[in-house]
Amino acid sequence: MACDLWSLASGREQPWLRYPRPLTSFALSSFARAMLANAATMRILIKGGKVVNDDCTLEADVYIENGIIQQVGRELMIPGGAKVIDATGKLVIPGGIDTSTHFHQTFMNATCVDDFYHGTKAALVGGTTMVIGHVLPDKDISLLDAYEKCRSLADPKVCCDYALHMGITWWAPKVKAEMETLVREEGINSFQMFMTYKDLYMLRDSELYQVFHACKDIGAIARVHAENGELVAEGAREALELGITGPEGIEISRPEELEAEATHRVITIANRTHCPVYLVNVSSMSAGDVIATAKMQGKVVYAETTTAHTALTGLHYYHQDWSHAAAYVTVPPLRLDTNTSTYLMSLLANDTLNVVASDHRPFTTKQKAMGKEDFTKIPHGVSGVQDRMAVIWERGVVGGKMDENRFVAITSSNAAKIYNMYPRKGRIIPGADADVVVWDPEATKTISASTQVQGGDVNLFENMRCHGVPLVTISRGRVVYENGVFMCAEGTGKFCPLRSFPDSVYKKLVQREKSLKLKGVDRTPYLGDVAVVAHPGKKETGTPLADTPTRPATRHGGMRDLHESGFSLSGKSGAGARGLLWGRARRGGRPPTPCSLHPPRLRHLPCPACPPPALPSRASCPTRPRTWLPPPLSHHPPAPPTPNSCRACSPPQSWLLTLIGWE
Repeated sequence: MACDLWSLASGREQPWLRYPRPLTSFALSSFARAMLANAATMRILIKGGKVVNDDCTLEADVYIENGIIQQVGRELMIPGGAKVIDATGKLVIPGGIDTSTHFHQTFMNATCVDDFYHGTKAALVGGTTMVIGHVLPDKDISLLDAYEKCRSLADPKVCCDYALHMGITWWAPKVKAEMETLVREEGINSFQMFMTYKDLYMLRDSELYQVFHACKDIGAIARVHAENGELVAEGAREALELGITGPEGIEISRPEELEAEATHRVITIANRTHCPVYLVNVSSMSAGDVIATAKMQGKVVYAETTTAHTALTGLHYYHQDWSHAAAYVTVPPLRLDTNTSTYLMSLLANDTLNVVASDHRPFTTKQKAMGKEDFTKIPHGVSGVQDRMAVIWERGVVGGKMDENRFVAITSSNAAKIYNMYPRKGRIIPGADADVVVWDPEATKTISASTQVQGGDVNLFENMRCHGVPLVTISRGRVVYENGVFMCAEGTGKFCPLRSFPDSVYKKLVQREKSLKLKGVDRTPYLGDVAVVAHPGKKETGTPLADTPTRPATRHGGMRDLHESGFSLSGKSGAGARGLLWGRARRGGRPPTPCSLHPPRLRHLPCPACPPPALPSRASCPTRPRTWLPPPLSHHPPAPPTPNSCRACSPPQSWLLTLIGWE
């Protein structure tokens, strides 16, 4: 029913109605089937809470039935038999949407410890009700095959709704065709590109340009990890040559200037194609400034950062304990500047950065130890899907950077708008999916690896005390977590196909293209006379006309050869100099007497036996004044002769004649 209501509200056919993929195609446990059947008839009344959306807060009750929010308001008329949840003094917020997770993924020769069941379970415990994972095919692997493989791993395991980003790790016409198929038939509306990971995932600028064109044509979101991959590889090589093999090499080889440069470059490429660009894992102040500048210029740019980058620093890479330092290895790396995390949180608060994700990809210490002798072999990845909401509340709301409405925006609503799920997801209104969290802003908890649900043997936020925790998590109308108890079976989640051309992204682009459309000037045609050129300068065949002045030939393509000059400061010159000057004079236009000592084909060379021709003194010429301009430079053609000019005393073509006193 919610799909029908949303279809009527938006005026568009919804892709989840066109190509649903039933869960019954996979084997579900009897308990999972019972949970699904129970969810279809579950009635829930959340009473006495404060409903928080991204743009407003109001005191209201929320009634849920059949997995859909049916009513929001005061003194609701509801049928009997509903489960009542007392939310007095609590906040009722939309379930979180984590836009960057990596479950059951093999990366850098290691498989992350969380599969789709344990990863989505941890998300629900932390207040996140939808995740978006990644499909990263190897080079020359079909995108469609990689997608089907990921779906077969995820559908029987997920506990909450999920969607997928498709990685573009190589480029060919076949890839473009498969992108269109994924958008049209499978509900994929975002593609992930990398400017780093040279020889693995990195695309060249020209390939990015073509991918952006393809994304724009099919209405998809172009996600880009921006780092200068070429210089990262060089920096890693240089660090290893200096004997730096520990985790600190990650921070040394990937300075923030490489992120800022790549960020500016990819925004420029996307702007040339008029394609919206979505930057992921923004980690530095300089990259944030580049994004802020681009937005002020009107460019269509979106950006997300991660929980780790908004709460931690790169000082952990210099810890004396290797395993502690390696646990924080992620890319881009955490930054040494202690002001960076606070600055990124400020950018989230003022909408320069739009979304915060976990980039959840945990590895054990044993897996990280594959790079104990070479930091480039340490698998990149950290955990965070369970702690994302609590850490951002602590750093953002409790820290005074934002209010509860902005918290909802960066953890849920903005992602729903960008990826075309809004208002079905990311908002508490009648007709939306019943993905709701009852949040207690006064409760506290201390994060610890010993009590976490997510995988991994360490927690980046160990011993961090957070004010604000989820008390109840409702996913698709069923209570899956309440007061520390998890109640959900694997396989009860659902894949959510996503529509292309999200309004919040492409509407802005359409208007921007209209305003920037190039047009010629509409003017009255010229009706007057047009001058006729008497001597256009060249014939149609390309040969010069007879009266077109030409420059004498030079020895080295237009440059005078001064190294062979025999000129001396004493004013004396030898036979070689006389021969050279005579050669220059020959090229000036006075044909010499043929020399019988020279073969015909060598007569262009100077001959010591032939004296240079006598040059007249300028004082003996009655047709020219004594004052005359110096000859033009060798790369300029000489001026045509004038009526009162004298060829007999015209200055020689070489300035050497003037320099040595032959006037």
